[in-house]
Amino acid sequence: MKDTDYPRMGLASDHAGYEIKEFVRILLDNKGIPYIDYGTYTTNSANYAEYGHQLAEAIEKGEVSAGIAVCGSGNGINMALNKHAAIRSALCWNEEITELARAHNNANVLALSGRFLSMNVVEKMVDIFLNTPFEGGRHQERIEAIPIASR
Repeated sequence: MKDTDYPRMGLASDHAGYEIKEFVRILLDNKGIPYIDYGTYTTNSANYAEYGHQLAEAIEKGEVSAGIAVCGSGNGINMALNKHAAIRSALCWNEEITELARAHNNANVLALSGRFLSMNVVEKMVDIFLNTPFEGGRHQERIEAIPIASR
């Protein structure tokens, strides 16, 4: 996947992820990558699931092709996103995990922690997420086995 493979990205966060999400908006603006921001839009307390579900539904409907989601630990929003069959959200905390999430798991959402990552690390991880291609091959079979409905 390359920056240009994404006609439009989706963004979502709760209050604890708001600052990182706003930073990601700047990164995407600088790369000329369009996005839809599904909220939240302030640091007021918010429910990560509400925004995660909006992002997941937008990916399922084709409104956006992939997304970046942030909550305090990254866990909650990641769990909400992964309740949707078409979503492969990967909670990533460093560059190597981010690369493997794309290369081996064809992750379509990058889930991040708003409380435990520096902006410098986030910038590197976003670049990796946007530019690492899926390897396919043996990994494709594994991805196809993830949904319960396919069993």
